[in-house]
Amino acid sequence: MYAKVIIEYATKELDKTFIYHVPENIEAKIKVGMKVSVPFGNKKIYGFVLEILTDVEEDFAIKDICDISDEELVLSPELLAIADYLCDVTLCTKITALQTLLPSSFKAKKHKQNYDYFETIVKLNPDIDIQKYKEENKRFTKQIEIIDKLVSEKEIKQSTINGSSLQTLIKKNIVLVEKRQKYRLNQKEVNYIEKTLTPDQNKVFEQVDLNKFNTYLLYGVTGSGKTEVYIKWIKEVLRMGKQALLLVPEILLTTQIIKRFYEEFASNVAILHSALSAGEKHDEYLKIMRGEVKIVIGTRSAVFAPLSNLGLIIIDEEQSNTYKQDNNPKYSAKDIATFRAKYNHIPLILGSATPTLEAMARALKNVYTLLRLDKRVSNAKLPTIEIVDMAEEIKRRNNILSSSLKQKIRERLEKHEQIILLLNRRGYATYVNCSSCGYTYKCPNCDITLTYHASSNNLICHYCGYLHQKDKYCPNCREDALNYYGLGTEKLEEYIKKEYPDARIARMDQDTTTLKGSHEKFIEDFQAEKYDILIGTQMVSKGLDFPKVTLVGVINADTSLNIPDFRSSENAFSLFYQVAGRSGRSNLPGEVIIQTFNPDHYVLTCLKKGYEDFYKIEMPMRRKLKYPPYYYLIGLKVIGKDYVKTLEEAKKVKQYLDANVDKETICLGPTTALILKYNNEYRFQIIIKYRFDSKIKTILKDIDNMYALKKDVYVDIDIDPSRI
Repeated sequence: MYAKVIIEYATKELDKTFIYHVPENIEAKIKVGMKVSVPFGNKKIYGFVLEILTDVEEDFAIKDICDISDEELVLSPELLAIADYLCDVTLCTKITALQTLLPSSFKAKKHKQNYDYFETIVKLNPDIDIQKYKEENKRFTKQIEIIDKLVSEKEIKQSTINGSSLQTLIKKNIVLVEKRQKYRLNQKEVNYIEKTLTPDQNKVFEQVDLNKFNTYLLYGVTGSGKTEVYIKWIKEVLRMGKQALLLVPEILLTTQIIKRFYEEFASNVAILHSALSAGEKHDEYLKIMRGEVKIVIGTRSAVFAPLSNLGLIIIDEEQSNTYKQDNNPKYSAKDIATFRAKYNHIPLILGSATPTLEAMARALKNVYTLLRLDKRVSNAKLPTIEIVDMAEEIKRRNNILSSSLKQKIRERLEKHEQIILLLNRRGYATYVNCSSCGYTYKCPNCDITLTYHASSNNLICHYCGYLHQKDKYCPNCREDALNYYGLGTEKLEEYIKKEYPDARIARMDQDTTTLKGSHEKFIEDFQAEKYDILIGTQMVSKGLDFPKVTLVGVINADTSLNIPDFRSSENAFSLFYQVAGRSGRSNLPGEVIIQTFNPDHYVLTCLKKGYEDFYKIEMPMRRKLKYPPYYYLIGLKVIGKDYVKTLEEAKKVKQYLDANVDKETICLGPTTALILKYNNEYRFQIIIKYRFDSKIKTILKDIDNMYALKKDVYVDIDIDPSRI
């Protein structure tokens, strides 16, 4: 017997299977999809079995597989098919695709750490006459105590009664020792009264056929109770004996949703997201692989969960760009979810209050089935929205908060209601400049200014992570003339504390939520009304439900409106609409104040009218400019350390494209990327717009192969990029 094995090296020249002989001692165990160790050169490395052969025609000596690395891990035919799909749509190597499916503890590599977590229990040997032993050993009182305890409790953790007496009983075979695998994350049963769906929610529930593939777009206003409908669908899927997968866009969003699912389904839920430790991910993956849970909730990578009997996939907040991976392989979780739904002949549900224009366009053309929830639960009203012109406020010296927002914050504090302030920029100041000589701190690795963080007195590059402690004097002219420009969440927090000294204020951004469990702590404390004002970046904008929040303020909306990307208006509308939806979710009326220097911008005027008005304005512009959903996009970045050589190669790539693509396909560039220099590499960008081009995939593969072995310049290909 022989096996075709794909090895752990992810280079293009080794992107092929190697044939190994299967030794007799593992012939009965080996399966396609197993991780094995094999000899390669003079090393022992790891890989996955992709095919088993009865015979081969090779005339050279074939080496033996060393052993099976993990008999429990067997990639299913579905997961292997997903890997093939990943290779096709992202042009990655096969081993890269397979490694992407797995948490770190299961990847094809040598693990120095054993991630299995055991507890040791002791129990009496049922084959021993315990009464006789007790009578013959009455003088050993400690042993008798242990025996009596084990008679009473059946089994006990060894650590609680360990000692010389226990060791004697173990040696005499009176007591047996057993190691049991233990999971780090466990949820106790929770008593919960089932919620009844409203007539509108029930109508939506009944419209989904759980027995065949179809994509549904659940378009529901904020606070309309989409989560409860998800739960009802999942209950029905579980009743059918199947499993369910729920994707959420960010770790933060898992907090309240997981709590709700634990209330409903308790230990039948596994969670997968990047905030888990390697050991916790290992445990959750084992639970899923062993079929011990029926529901998986997680962020982007949870789409690869090894569920063997999928019955439903739900993607909450489908408009979020976090479902697209930025590094290789640049996959979209929505595409993988669609593939899995088709593979299993099951429904895929996309939920959002602000769907992507592509999703809504498909729903209106009946490619997707449109489901609607137009009202909030309990007939709670949508918040009123006020747009404040900061150009006028600046004249009154209101540089950070407008007079209207200041007043409304005071009113809410007096009523003991809560406030959320959104500023989508972390740090204290966006850049530090010397007023004497004009020196500005910049990242030495990237073409960007450094952001100042007052809490650590550090200047940080938010792209490559470069860190520099701020000097007391200008490093260029040595004058005490450093000034701070721009507004970040740290500076806003400082200002709010001075303006409202009696208010209890929390700041939730990437800097304050680095510790494990910090997201949950902020949310729990704010829900328990330990804080009056929550300041945060976009992580406070979606999925959170706080009944006492009646005021939301958006500070400096222009930072989101003025991003040079064709999706900036769509992303800004979604962000503002979602954060506005945090207000007035109970019987208390909600208000939203948006501060801007551009009050007539159509994104802001549409917020008062709703998503559908924005859709009607944005779509004709997309059509005119040949952007999605009317055209498909591909982004190519030509990257290298030498500016001139990289630009020359970018021009060659463009010439190759022009000579080979269809006449209707548009190739733009090369131009400098949004960040020209990133981590000491120069980047030039080419954008491809096309509707139908049968040759495009072959052309991209040719370009990828041309640059696969080049050391000085490489090409990064992103099919359907989240931003260009």
